[in-house]
Amino acid sequence: ENEEIDMYESKYFSIGELTYSKTAERLKMDNRPTDPEVEYNLKALIMKVLDPLREAYGRPIYVNSGYRSPLLNSAVGGAATSQHLRGQAVDITAGSKTENRKLYELIRQMGEFDQLIDESDFSWVHVSYKRIGYNRRQTLKL
Repeated sequence: ENEEIDMYESKYFSIGELTYSKTAERLKMDNRPTDPEVEYNLKALIMKVLDPLREAYGRPIYVNSGYRSPLLNSAVGGAATSQHLRGQAVDITAGSKTENRKLYELIRQMGEFDQLIDESDFSWVHVSYKRIGYNRRQTLKL
């Protein structure tokens, strides 16, 4: 499966986009993953969830938060068990609560996800995907 991921070229998203953080920049933290597994997880998330979502949605989708180093996760108050730490999760927006609700519904219908969370009444959408193991298709509101 890693070979398929290695050969995959995203039309819409980059690893840089999923590792960039304004908070990390402000605090002068290096948020690049050091574990190659994290990069594989990010690529799988792009391949299995984000690119198909972008195709279905037909308009730009913006990444608020993707991978978080342990230091960054702590700085933003992330959970110790956050899938962001493993490169399995991303917080996305299409620019408004109305559009974010559309993203949420599209992801739910497409079905390739572990967790799908409506955050703060669709202020953004959290979606995760496990490259290895069982994807629960769990939907939540926080």
